Amino acid sequence: MRSFIGAAALSMVLASAPTFAQAPAAPAAPAQPAAQAPAPRPFPEGARIAFVNVQRIAAESAEGKAATAQVQALNNKKVAELNEKNKQLQSAQQKLASGGSVMNAQAQEQLTAEISRLQVDIQRAGEDAEREVTQLQQRLQDEFQRKLTPVIQAIATERKLEMMFSVVDSGLVWADPALDLTPEIIQRFDASKPAAPAAR
Repeated sequence: MRSFIGAAALSMVLASAPTFAQAPAAPAAPAQPAAQAPAPRPFPEGARIAFVNVQRIAAESAEGKAATAQVQALNNKKVAELNEKNKQLQSAQQKLASGGSVMNAQAQEQLTAEISRLQVDIQRAGEDAEREVTQLQQRLQDEFQRKLTPVIQAIATERKLEMMFSVVDSGLVWADPALDLTPEIIQRFDASKPAAPAAR
């Protein structure tokens, strides 16, 4: 089973990402036929503290979705490559198991050497692929933060905030939902993204 570790480990890389990981959605509350959810309250006048959910921005903003798709595409490509190498290994192992008794010593030795080579190749390819996906993930995460920070700073300045907390990192247990600037930041973040060039 050792030869399958590379693909399995690589497929889990996305799940461990702190910024682009998709947390499972909370179960929806049963629908109430008569009652409607209250409209979100506006940001309190004169408030000097707010909070933001960076993971939600990563999940819902255009920039975050694009980064996640890019990492997922590379991840899928590398997993497919490793699966193909594993198929080659399985084929060689089955050939040795089924025909080993009728092969001459030289053929057996060559096939055994080929199996060993494939096992080493798969292990190295898995490590290289995982490193490549992780590096892309880190680069995109850094770019995401670099582009997001000015948007957060601009909104904080406009609202004359003294502090803005990150829900995920601050240990925040409860806050007035009206202090959540995440939707406004997502909207502003998407609006700041340059439009794609028109197709000619």
